[in-house]
Order: sequence, then C-alpha cells, then structure tokens
Amino acid sequence: MPHVICEPCIGVKDRSCQEVCPVECIYDAGEQLYIHPDECIDCGACVPACPVNAIYPEEDVPERWRIYIEKNRTWAQTLPNVHALAEGS
Repeated sequence: MPHVICEPCIGVKDRSCQEVCPVECIYDAGEQLYIHPDECIDCGACVPACPVNAIYPEEDVPERWRIYIEKNRTWAQTLPNVHALAEGS
C-alpha cells in the first residue's frame, strides 16, 4: 500500500519527506505535497521525516482524511515532481 499525505501538510510543505524519499514520488500541488501511489515503494521513510505527522500508510489514514487517498492519486498524476522543481532552481 502506498503512503498518503493528508491535511496537516497544507500550508506547511516542509519537504523533509522529499529529502528522504528514495524513489522521488512526491509532487507539489502549491498548497501541499502529494505522493504518487504508483511510484511509492512503501518504504515508510517519509513518515518520521514529516514534522506535522501528515503522512500515513494508505490503510492507516484517519477516517476524516480518507478523501486524501484519492486526492494524492489524482493530483500526483498531473503535477510536477518536487525533485524536478528543486533541480530547476
């Protein structure tokens, strides 16, 4: 199961998760980051790196944030990868 970035990321976008992600599956939607579920290898490195506890394994996403499972899937397919953005700066 892939990991999911949920509501606590909104407005924070610390990007510590990006630094530890071995497969570069994190995408930037402006107000928050999203994980591409088809690229995530479920290593879990991003979970302890997040300072606002916004990242969960898909099966553990709290009920109130279950909508973020689909948001991650939808948005990550259309957004620039944060690693590509960092390389372009």
